[in-house]
Amino acid sequence: MRKTTLLALFIGLASLACKNEAVGKTPPAPPPAPAKPAPPSPPEPAQIPAPADVAAAPADAQKTASGLASKVLQKGAGTEKPNAWDKVKVHYTGWMTDGKMFDSSVQRGQPMELPLNGVIKGWTEGLQLMVVGEKRRFWIPANLAYGDTPRRPGGPSGLLVFDIELLGITAGIKPPAAPAVPADVAAAPKGAKKTKSGLAYKVLQKGKGKVHPKAEDTVTCHYSGWTTDGKMFDSSVQRGQPAEFPLTGVIKGWTEGVPLMVEGEKTRFWIPADLAYGDPPRRPGAPAGMLVFDIELISIKKK
Repeated sequence: MRKTTLLALFIGLASLACKNEAVGKTPPAPPPAPAKPAPPSPPEPAQIPAPADVAAAPADAQKTASGLASKVLQKGAGTEKPNAWDKVKVHYTGWMTDGKMFDSSVQRGQPMELPLNGVIKGWTEGLQLMVVGEKRRFWIPANLAYGDTPRRPGGPSGLLVFDIELLGITAGIKPPAAPAVPADVAAAPKGAKKTKSGLAYKVLQKGKGKVHPKAEDTVTCHYSGWTTDGKMFDSSVQRGQPAEFPLTGVIKGWTEGVPLMVEGEKTRFWIPADLAYGDPPRRPGAPAGMLVFDIELISIKKK
């Protein structure tokens, strides 16, 4: 009798354990719902066909001394023309001479607003010929555009053709006139001081400060720079905005020369090529050979 009871109890416990195990099992995951088909991509806007004269400017196109050619497609109703320091609102399309369109605000359906002194030279010159409402076709030589070599793979290069419509003009602030070219720009005069490195300089205006900046300091300056043929290549004076920079981050001639100055002083420097950008220059587009700078030291920020 005792054996029967124990056997029954064992069978009951085993049965209960099996039930509990079944209850504790994780049920199988339901099959995934069928994926919804992706919505179709919107069709790309149609390419704007290239003009028939895209390969070269026609004989009746107007030409400027720089080589820029243009032809009025639609006369404007305005009389005012933009200046180089103004902003303009335009619609445009650009092609390469093989007929490939590379950019178009017309295709995007959104006109562009941009400063005329912040675009390629062909635009800066060409848009100043236009009035509001006018549409004009331009043939822009490579040297007034992006050059003969693309700046990025597939980018535009060579002669470019643009159809531009001038929609509006926003007046900008006229920058100060370019500083006059120094009479002694070709070489340092006899009265100039020279350092062991070959840096020559001449004080143009005495300063009121007493502290000289150190090479590790940051300075605020107004400056203009010329090559020895009298070509100005940069000027904070003309931009109307002084520049601030650490003296460890400029050309060697500046790192050596500016610490010779005090606040309020204005000095002319003749900087040899090896203390400037080199001859030829070490980076594309930099001025070559000896450079001449007029620098006014406005303030010093100690490290």
